Amino acid sequence: MSVRTSSLLFFLTTAIISACTGKLNDRKEINLNGIWEITRTYSLTSLPVEFLSRIKVPGLVDMAEPTVDFQDTLYENSVYWYRRSFALDEYERDVILLKINKSRYFTRVWINGQPAGENVCNFTPSVFNIKPFIKPGSSENEIVIAVGCKNNLPDTVTNGWDFEKLKYIPGIYDDVKIICSDYPFIDNVQVAPDIEGNQLRVRAEITAGRGKSAGISYIVRESVSGKIISEGKARAEGLSKEMPAIADFIIPMDDCRLWSPEDPFLYKVELSTGGDTKSTTFGMRSFAASPDSAIFLLNGKPYYIRGTNVCVYRFFEDPEREGLPWDSEWVTKLHSKFKEMHWTAIRYCIGFPPERWYEIADSIGFLIQDEYPLWTLAAPNYEKHLGNLNSNQLAAEYQEWMRERWNHPCVVIWDAQNESVTDTTGLAIKKVRSLDLSGRPWDNGWAPPDEPTDAIESHPYLFGRYQRQKPVKEGYLKELFSTVKIPGNDPNSHFPLPDGKRYENPIILNEYGWIWLNRDGSTTTLTDKVYENVWPGAKTPEQRLEIYAKTLGILTEYWRAHRKAAAVMHFCGLGYSRPERPRGQTSDHFTDIGNLTFQPDFYNYVRQAFSPVGLMIDLWDNHLVQGSKIIVPVNIINDTYDDYSGMMKFRVSINGEIVSEQALKAGVRACGKETVNVSVLIPSVRGDCKLAAEIIVNEEPVSSIREFQIR
Repeated sequence: MSVRTSSLLFFLTTAIISACTGKLNDRKEINLNGIWEITRTYSLTSLPVEFLSRIKVPGLVDMAEPTVDFQDTLYENSVYWYRRSFALDEYERDVILLKINKSRYFTRVWINGQPAGENVCNFTPSVFNIKPFIKPGSSENEIVIAVGCKNNLPDTVTNGWDFEKLKYIPGIYDDVKIICSDYPFIDNVQVAPDIEGNQLRVRAEITAGRGKSAGISYIVRESVSGKIISEGKARAEGLSKEMPAIADFIIPMDDCRLWSPEDPFLYKVELSTGGDTKSTTFGMRSFAASPDSAIFLLNGKPYYIRGTNVCVYRFFEDPEREGLPWDSEWVTKLHSKFKEMHWTAIRYCIGFPPERWYEIADSIGFLIQDEYPLWTLAAPNYEKHLGNLNSNQLAAEYQEWMRERWNHPCVVIWDAQNESVTDTTGLAIKKVRSLDLSGRPWDNGWAPPDEPTDAIESHPYLFGRYQRQKPVKEGYLKELFSTVKIPGNDPNSHFPLPDGKRYENPIILNEYGWIWLNRDGSTTTLTDKVYENVWPGAKTPEQRLEIYAKTLGILTEYWRAHRKAAAVMHFCGLGYSRPERPRGQTSDHFTDIGNLTFQPDFYNYVRQAFSPVGLMIDLWDNHLVQGSKIIVPVNIINDTYDDYSGMMKFRVSINGEIVSEQALKAGVRACGKETVNVSVLIPSVRGDCKLAAEIIVNEEPVSSIREFQIR
């Protein structure tokens, strides 16, 4: 059954508003997800009367049935109106809020025909006080939410510009709920784990109302088992009706279990003021840059990051998207497939997915580099696409983002922007970084890092040169990889320091390649010339896909093996595929997006290249002399906390047949690197030759291969 068909069937059944259970004076959250009515107009002058289509929330406006919009390019100059009704038996509560986790573009709300508020921002929550507009008793209440198009936005806010997107589809694309509670009301909670002190700092903002005083009680449980770990009480200081009070206190966490991608153990803290309750899930973990080396520390230990990227706003425009981003089972499977690739991290790139994705990342175990939807490339584009956005406005957006996300253990890096040349983001970072009690590092894209302990982002697209030229006679591998490079195309390139100095911050290499193919094996607009110049003989999709996978595996080996980057993250794990006009620029590696089936060559070669214990044959010639004797270095790296010891098989094949094989001892210390030098006699015959080094890691083969001609 298709997502659209199931949505319609859902509408034909009774739409039920579900409220969470709780004691008297507990917080109740009423879920408004489900089927809404929808229509389209071209202005906000009056509320529409007729709503002839239905749509599932959360989602995007192209999911309406029947369709409200036949646009297949840029959405502009329209207003999309969502409507539904609800009864509320909690109408006498002190606090009644409407929360829309994320919607775009420019959100406006009416309750029972009266304007209840608006939010011009598009990537952070909208929260409205709707108590003044609620009808008493069991009367039906009408809610109408209007969203516009990207071109309706003022030029003082971020709009998510991305030259690879075409449509910018509007919609309510995250959860909608009503929050009912009493005073003292808990506005926000921030938890900050202190793993060295075996304790948790909790900072709760509390609004009193009617001059009430407030204590706060807490219970900490293991999230899955429910076992109580700690409980107690604290006081809130500075309580008044006008300003939130702050309860800032410490909870002992003796013998706590640390959170990591390898062991994503979660706790939950439950808070109560007597009038309100609020809980949040958390993990006991720390994340920081090493003070004496350019790597990251997870829970105080060196941690080499392996990962990928998700461009969910691009995926929103994929022809096969349907309702997948809001299907928890599909999203869970996506993250599990990423785990299969030996990835421990994801950059949610140029935009945020629904909040459910972060909960899944918490529970499955991923480190998230959370990137704000801001991308402009060079300075002229900044002016063109962001207009009058200033650091104060941007800092206000950053603050709302941080407040929503800061309790997720998966979120370890605040990423202010992607590939933008500006000082605005740096100024905004300075205004908000102290708000995060956990002190996460920031990434400022191509702009300078704000602190020495922040990250810098590198996009060394080595194959990009072949858009304009052919490789040298010795071959592209020799040209690109025969020397050890520090990854570039980073702040050192775009904001160089004087006197040839470098930013010594940990490098996150989260984009590399420039050899993308669409899911059907066709080239993209950015790689047409690359394949023509480098692999002119690759005429079929199957040939190109195999080349893509092998080359991406080699690139991954190269960037990992030399330990010049603290993180190596492939681009990209989920994006879009647009082989037809207007053609796309990048793509992902799935052959079946609904079932999340990876292209087989990608799964084989790139998965091995990301093995926690990995190999790299350090040989880059495209031909060797028959009968010659050479020394082949094989680098072995170990990202784990256990020493590795085993045997390495080294094979020489001619025209597909193995002609020699050696077995050598291979060992590498925890988080270390070693080189095994292999003496190899090149066969005295002409032909296609392949060298393969292989070890066994966790009962699976991990290999590195090099292919060349014998002359």
